[in-house]
Amino acid sequence: MYTEEKREVIKAALEIKESGLIMLAGGNVSIRMPNGDILVTPSGTYYETMEPDDILVMDKGGEIIEGMMKPSVDFIALKYVYDNMPEVNAIIHTHQPYATAVGLVADELPVCVTTLANATLGAVAVAPYSSAASLEMGIAAVENLNGKRAVILKHHGVLTVGGTLKEALYAAVYMEEAAKVYLLAKNAGGEVPVLDEAQINEAVEAFRKCGQKGK
Repeated sequence: MYTEEKREVIKAALEIKESGLIMLAGGNVSIRMPNGDILVTPSGTYYETMEPDDILVMDKGGEIIEGMMKPSVDFIALKYVYDNMPEVNAIIHTHQPYATAVGLVADELPVCVTTLANATLGAVAVAPYSSAASLEMGIAAVENLNGKRAVILKHHGVLTVGGTLKEALYAAVYMEEAAKVYLLAKNAGGEVPVLDEAQINEAVEAFRKCGQKGK
């Protein structure tokens, strides 16, 4: 069931690891199917060894309907996001260092580069601390996404969302790049200049035209 979609989940998981957004078996990737089933990576499993059959298929109630492994320990939080944000069909959770570091020294990651606007649709808020593998983690994410595609989970990591897996993946990768630029600029001293609302909207619209039709 959903073999091709499971391969896409694994591909995205490998991408976030290759991009340095997670270490070892950290983080998780999930997508929601049109019928409400959720595909999610298993708990504590290296992505390099993962096969499509290792990806769990969960029903709307959170029960396993396919798969022999345990789902990510964060599934309770992921399910809360899916249940409360019908526009979200993909979630990526990482422990990416630069964006997580921003969450320790600021209340948001401002739009200091166009790629952040492109990928997250604007500044990314920092949610108050909540424990991993908890319902509170999902609640904090929903309350602080604010129409954007990412939220920083204080003392923990990042959650990115999208209508598609590609949107969630782009948000995670480009957000880390923006966080690195922001911290480098802060370290250089002085105020970091940021884009205004009109410039952010312009960057978002420009990115909609990026890429090849049908890709």
